[in-house]
Amino acid sequence: MTALPIPHHWSLFLDVDGTLLDFAATPDGVSVDQSLHEILLRTRDAAQGAMALISGRSLAQLDRMFSPTLWPAAGLHGLERRDAAGQTHLARTDESVLDDARVALAEIAAAAPGVILEDKGLAIALHYRSAPAFERHLRREVGAIARRLGAGYHVQEGSRVLELKPAAATKADAIRAFMAEEPFAGRRPVFVGDDLTDLDGFAAVERLGGLSVAVGDRVNAMSRVSSPRDVRALLEDLADDKVAC
Repeated sequence: MTALPIPHHWSLFLDVDGTLLDFAATPDGVSVDQSLHEILLRTRDAAQGAMALISGRSLAQLDRMFSPTLWPAAGLHGLERRDAAGQTHLARTDESVLDDARVALAEIAAAAPGVILEDKGLAIALHYRSAPAFERHLRREVGAIARRLGAGYHVQEGSRVLELKPAAATKADAIRAFMAEEPFAGRRPVFVGDDLTDLDGFAAVERLGGLSVAVGDRVNAMSRVSSPRDVRALLEDLADDKVAC
């Protein structure tokens, strides 16, 4: 892996799926091994605690995956956020607004073999990694549902997933909130992500004088690594103080 221009006095924000972990056929098909746990803890120590997960998964999912550590984290693309002090912040939104959409999306998934419905409460996703032939159909149907909900909702695209969610918060919002708090404040942010869902986060860290790092070739950033394996190598270097901090 080519050495990355990690800024001095860094803070670190990490996407999860496709970044720390390889994708699996289903959302529940991934797991965090002990080696990754240990690397993350060592990297957190090197950053003096200024490290957070920034994910489309819910905080509850992240906590199960990364147990027993409760990380500073943003879930549901920024709709949920737990700061370094352990306080949880929620975007103002009414889950019941999605009730009709929830029924409609369940019917769409049931009629499309291989498509998986993931109900996150504040957001609902259709995964089609095992059924890519349905992509055009799903885009049309989910887009129509989003339009009926109005400007307060949109479709968040990802790697073989379409997610209906409130437009009230983004990963960029979460990163900016972290950067206004200790232990992140005053540091230069680094955000590592792999997908369309990470682009606003990339823009946020770049505006703050930090570094965006893309994993794979799906999106563009200031720097790039090839795979989650390379992300682990980067974390090892950060933990071992092989790059400037």
